[in-house]
Amino acid sequence: MASVVSEYFKFIALFFKSKDVMIFNGLIGLGTVAGQTAYNIFAFNCPCSPQKNYLYGLAAIGVPALALFIVGVMLNQNTWDIVSECRTRKCRKFSLTAAFALLGSVVGRAVVAPITWTVISLLRGEAYVCALSEFIDPSSLDKFPPTTQAPEIMSRFPCKDLPAPLMVYSGEVERQLKYESQLLGWLLVGLISLCLFLLLCLKNCCSPLGYRQEAYWDQYRSNEQALFQRTAELHAKIHAAECVKSFFGFVALENQEKELIADCKDAKTAIPRLEWNRITGVYMYRENNNTPMYSRLDKWAMYEKDNSCLAIEN
Repeated sequence: MASVVSEYFKFIALFFKSKDVMIFNGLIGLGTVAGQTAYNIFAFNCPCSPQKNYLYGLAAIGVPALALFIVGVMLNQNTWDIVSECRTRKCRKFSLTAAFALLGSVVGRAVVAPITWTVISLLRGEAYVCALSEFIDPSSLDKFPPTTQAPEIMSRFPCKDLPAPLMVYSGEVERQLKYESQLLGWLLVGLISLCLFLLLCLKNCCSPLGYRQEAYWDQYRSNEQALFQRTAELHAKIHAAECVKSFFGFVALENQEKELIADCKDAKTAIPRLEWNRITGVYMYRENNNTPMYSRLDKWAMYEKDNSCLAIEN
């Protein structure tokens, strides 16, 4: 079980680092299906007791979905961009449109795993059968013996811990509850599909960019993020090497690292905090003299270039 959970969180991490969202949406879905299946096989155990059934069944559906949603929000870079924006700029330039778009992006990515978990739980039906078995009306079952302990008896149906005369009703109770569970599951799938279609239509209708430029923007952001991560890692290594060398008088580097550092001898040794703040935070598409600025880093580079040109001219 621990290995399944570990692999699943690796899937989540890859999802938020990948440039191909559709592929990793599928991987998140497959990981969730695998985790849900493993949970039903190894961990799900209905208590078969009045009141406990309901709480256990709802918790089996809702609590993992909530945990997956929180993890999804935490692993989304846009979440921390919003936090940085509110911390450094007090959200002064954070418009309602930007807030809606960013929060929609965060929630949209974070709900993939919870929705998959919920839908699979409903389609399988075990948790729903456990949760609602005690609420079955015995009079709805043909020729069911009259009883004054209906909730207690009905709650034992998921475990098939029943007197022999009542075992014949086990299949009928399970079919009735699984019918309801799977119907809710398919309705949820249909509702989510419709909402997704409408949101995509709204996004494309409200976007200032054409389809091809939108695709280019996605490619740019993906490449910028990958290059920034690799460059930041190397810059941090160079900075650390200089600090270690200043303390010990030498630094133990591998040959490949020596070559990389030699190629980057003109790198900035320290970048001011204000410069980091300028490239960190929420960013929506902007243009400068009809020239696209695709990110805060792109905007920073454009202004730096303009300032350099003005300094040369002066």
